[in-house]
Amino acid sequence: MSSEFILLFLSLSSFHVCQAINNEAFSQTLSVQTNPFTPRSSLVRYWKTHVSSNLPVPQFLLARASPLSPHDYALFTKLGSQKTLSSRYDSLCSLANLYCSFDSSPQLSDATNRTSNTDANFAIYSNKQFANYGSSQVGGVKSFKNYSGGLNNINDSFKKYNPGSTRQNEQFTNYAENGNVADTSFTSYGPGANSGSGSFKNYDKRVNVPDLRFTSYDSGADNRQLSFSSYGNETNSGTQSFASYGKKGQAGPRDFTNYAVSANILQSDFTGYGESGRRANDTFKSYASSGNNPKAGFKFYGTGSVSGSQAFTSYRNGANVGEDSFQTYAAKSSSGSASFENYGQSFNVGNDTFKEYGQGAVGRSTIGFKTYGLGRTFKDYAKQGVSFSGYRNFSGSSGRLANKSVEPGKFFRESMIKEGNVMVMPDIRDKMPARSFLPEALSSKLPFSSPSLGEIKQVFHARDGSAMERVIVQALAECERAPSRGETKRCVGSGEAMIQFAVSVLGPKVVVRSTENVNGSSRSVMIGKVRAINGGRVTESVSCHQSLYPYLLYYCHSVPKVRVYEADILDADTKARINHGVAICHLDTSAWGPTHGAFLALGSAPGKTEVCHWIFENDVTWTTADRV
Repeated sequence: MSSEFILLFLSLSSFHVCQAINNEAFSQTLSVQTNPFTPRSSLVRYWKTHVSSNLPVPQFLLARASPLSPHDYALFTKLGSQKTLSSRYDSLCSLANLYCSFDSSPQLSDATNRTSNTDANFAIYSNKQFANYGSSQVGGVKSFKNYSGGLNNINDSFKKYNPGSTRQNEQFTNYAENGNVADTSFTSYGPGANSGSGSFKNYDKRVNVPDLRFTSYDSGADNRQLSFSSYGNETNSGTQSFASYGKKGQAGPRDFTNYAVSANILQSDFTGYGESGRRANDTFKSYASSGNNPKAGFKFYGTGSVSGSQAFTSYRNGANVGEDSFQTYAAKSSSGSASFENYGQSFNVGNDTFKEYGQGAVGRSTIGFKTYGLGRTFKDYAKQGVSFSGYRNFSGSSGRLANKSVEPGKFFRESMIKEGNVMVMPDIRDKMPARSFLPEALSSKLPFSSPSLGEIKQVFHARDGSAMERVIVQALAECERAPSRGETKRCVGSGEAMIQFAVSVLGPKVVVRSTENVNGSSRSVMIGKVRAINGGRVTESVSCHQSLYPYLLYYCHSVPKVRVYEADILDADTKARINHGVAICHLDTSAWGPTHGAFLALGSAPGKTEVCHWIFENDVTWTTADRV
């Protein structure tokens, strides 16, 4: 239905009701559900016209229909046709229930300076600027558990954590974990501290669009035991940097476990680790392992260090293509030992360079290198005192998968979907911001392609380098990715477009299936009554998963050779029904990558096992109607 026709209807109706009635009041009068000119009514008509399963419009779609009134629907559609929608940006965001707040500014904290001499324990702290926590204190314990966790957009800074302390034991558990868009900076953790220990467990883990900066961790510390467990692991499409870890530190063991592991298309830079340290024992266990197309730079590991020992276990192991550089490992060091176990054992060779390994080392320095993949460039290493144990290519078909954790219950075998069986259900909660579809007449007027990025940025007021721009770029990259073997895919921003795609793949007799609620998440549940869709026959489905974008956007793709199940979910203790879940089992996994989390969880390989998973909250799968 054209915007011109809707506008004509509004004009005529307004004239007959009362010439003096204002548009706002009239649009409120027409916004009842029975009004034929609402986006919801348009969606209902589309369903009835294109679907022949004799089922009512699924509540899943109705709940996501645009809330625009007929007047606003017509107005925004007209502005979209004229390419002037950006002039009503604020109204569009609020009236159409979009999420346009990716670049919101952080609040100033009421506790920007925390310098109490007593022990402190912070449990939850969100999205604010933190200037100083625990300066120059002696003894005790500092514990910070959760900072800005699970937020849609994280825009915060943490400037100083426990500077100049003596015999302090510091624990920082989670910083900005499970967020969507993260624009975070951590300036200084434990600088100039003496004795004691510092532990940092998770920094921005599982963030969708990261822009992370960590400037200094225990710079100039003396005789401190340091550990950093996880930085930017399992992130998706963004940038992160770590400037200085343990610079000019003296003595004490230092351990960095995981940096950017299992990240997808990540630009990552690590500038200094243990630089100019004295008598320190440094260990870096895993950098950018199992990543997909990572672009990583590592500069200055142990440069100018004196005595002590340095070990780097794994750099880019199990990664898929990418472009990496490692510059200066144990260069200009004196009378210490350095070992590097695995560099670049990738499943698909990327473009890597390694410069200055042990170059300029003096004294009784001992430097060892165990495994280095082919297809790389290695320049400038020490001519004496360096041993290479292995220099070989790494094949994904025969190599060992990287060791990374997969959430319990995220993937399971088909045999687990059996009445009476107890299994762990993963966290199926939707962590995306609440949004609505745009009506098809409007969404079809908006550009959605990489060549139109400038126009998209204009519509959504996205500044260069802003979080909004990163969200847009990531969504375009996801939607424009080439389909995998046997896959048909499309991104849809309206309910009509989702229906159209499902019908084009499966035919008009389709059914929408989704998990009822989130009860049972992250705990053991019992499987109740099970129903195999289409009698358990191998079938095809269309699965749709949310993507992050200002309006509700779904990535839909056809999934051939599957079996779909519905099952009651019971409380494992009381046996009471708490949920009704939908599970899909992929029977052909031969085209999946060898580092896919399913194979790590199930201990298998592509094409050798089926893989099942639940349909998460606000995701959906389409199947054909059951045959009799």
